[in-house]
Amino acid sequence: MTDDSSRYFVPGHVTGFFSVHEADDPEQAGSRGAGLTLSKGVTAEVEPAAETSMQLNDEPAAIEAVTRVLDALDVDASVRAETDLPVGAGFGVSGAAALGTALAANRTFDCGRSENELVSIAHAAEVRAGTGLGDVVAQARGGVPIRLDPGAPEYNRLDGVPERTRVEYLTLGERSTSAVLSGNTDRLSEVGVDQLVRLVEEPTLSTLMASSREFAREADLLTPEVEEVLAEVEAVGGEAAMAMLGETVFALGNGLSRAGYDPETCETHPAGATLKLD
Repeated sequence: MTDDSSRYFVPGHVTGFFSVHEADDPEQAGSRGAGLTLSKGVTAEVEPAAETSMQLNDEPAAIEAVTRVLDALDVDASVRAETDLPVGAGFGVSGAAALGTALAANRTFDCGRSENELVSIAHAAEVRAGTGLGDVVAQARGGVPIRLDPGAPEYNRLDGVPERTRVEYLTLGERSTSAVLSGNTDRLSEVGVDQLVRLVEEPTLSTLMASSREFAREADLLTPEVEEVLAEVEAVGGEAAMAMLGETVFALGNGLSRAGYDPETCETHPAGATLKLD
């Protein structure tokens, strides 16, 4: 074991559409779909400790996926995570914290795991925690990932839209991912597979956004507040969609600004999780 702490940055991730794929093995379970990784994300720092503890933005926190990662690596650590992203609003914060913890703990404690092994540990931890199905593998890849097959790296298959863009987002509230995923997801998954086929046939940002809007409507996930914002962005010629799963609207370019809103801004992130040396 080393005495040093390690820090990793993991990009945020907004999912535009998805389908649920269950399995007894959490490494084989997951989702198919597509979304954007973001230049804003989570920085996770891990250092040895007598007992495990966690802070998020300098406040005590309990993220089950993070605890499960440390248990899988059989280490006790102090985890400090920082993020500018809203929590519980569809930005993959729990997945990012889990992945950042896995990567940083591996380096701090010299666990000797490979990148794919660590992604698998973080993915399985989040699946077991019920807080996400596809964020971790998307965040490990970066860019505009398309999840063609579900699961951890040993089982999944990823592609991507080869573009970058400015992103604006507006958060209207929180939504429980676990509450949605624990319900009947048959209709949701049927629509998600249809939209994945559509995007694969035309892998562009415009198709991603159109597929995401149709998914939210057809899967009956839109709230009146989100629907109103989407309509206003569309009225000024912008492209926007609802983040899955959260009360959040994300738009390409300056769509939200042109519609009269005061959104947060970032860009798509060109890479996946990265070690911070500063």
